[in-house]
Amino acid sequence: MLVIMFSAKAILKLLVFPLIFVGAFESCKEMEMEKYNFEDWQKITVTASAYNSLKRQGEGNPVITAWGDTLQPGVQSIAVSRDLLKRGLEYKTPVKIEGFEGVFIVNDKMHPRWRNKSDIYMGEDKQKALKWGRRKVEIAFPAEEEPGG
Repeated sequence: MLVIMFSAKAILKLLVFPLIFVGAFESCKEMEMEKYNFEDWQKITVTASAYNSLKRQGEGNPVITAWGDTLQPGVQSIAVSRDLLKRGLEYKTPVKIEGFEGVFIVNDKMHPRWRNKSDIYMGEDKQKALKWGRRKVEIAFPAEEEPGG
């Protein structure tokens, strides 16, 4: 008969610490959301599609953005059309997207031919991107400050 003995420390490490870690992670997400005052953000409607970081979907390295960032599956990133850059959706701008939880970060820009468009990064999940398709959504982002303000 095999007898396995666990110390109180081992039980804590195996059972309690992972729960603390998960709780702390969720608290960080909540704190992240609390730092934004979405009510003051400007809102616009854009055409939103989805994209993935799959080799067969583009040229060059599919995980490197136009600004040189490396896309990470699970990180909420978006690409925006270049006309939206002029409206305040600049590099690293936080963005709230209708239909999604959390805040996305602008870290990619689209080909100049696109207008009033956003591309939502969906990692390597091609089915999720296809299911999303293309649709009009409202996005919100921090209002530009007035000059001298």
